[in-house]
Amino acid sequence: MTMEPWRAQLLAQLRAYATRPLDAGEAAMLAEYAPFIAAHTDCLWRTCWPGHLTASAWIVDPARQRTLLTHHHKLDRWLQLGGHVDGEPDLLASALREAQEESGLTRLRPVSAEIFDIDRHLIPERKGEPAHWHYDVRFLIEADPAEPLVVSDESKDLAWVPLAEVAKLNPSESLTRMVRKTVNLA
Repeated sequence: MTMEPWRAQLLAQLRAYATRPLDAGEAAMLAEYAPFIAAHTDCLWRTCWPGHLTASAWIVDPARQRTLLTHHHKLDRWLQLGGHVDGEPDLLASALREAQEESGLTRLRPVSAEIFDIDRHLIPERKGEPAHWHYDVRFLIEADPAEPLVVSDESKDLAWVPLAEVAKLNPSESLTRMVRKTVNLA
């Protein structure tokens, strides 16, 4: 059976990502990706249960001192920007689209086309949707904090947050791990 080019490319990106130093938690999550992608031909669609791929933008200022977070309306938590890929196999393009839609920023610049972080997290059941997993692929994106922000319907608020203060808004390992990676880039 021939694998679709996007699927082969994504699996290659994930294999390349696996060669980086990862903590035990991230390595365990990463080990779930390839079997999930192989088992679910519809993994790019939000109708795929028990989960689906999502794409996120970890947006930083050029000095890499702050990150842009959204106070997510449905989840009521401060998070990075991102969301469903809706069938788009180019996850970096999806992350950029989501970031623009959720922030109004138009001058987003990928620092790299390589994966910056991954996270697998459970989305709770709500309004007829069963609980399901998000297999989130994250990219490092740079933006100008002087560019005006536009809060979308998906958010309660947007804020440029100093990296040292991210854990005060959301102490989850998912966000603090990206803070550590950003600090280590300097």
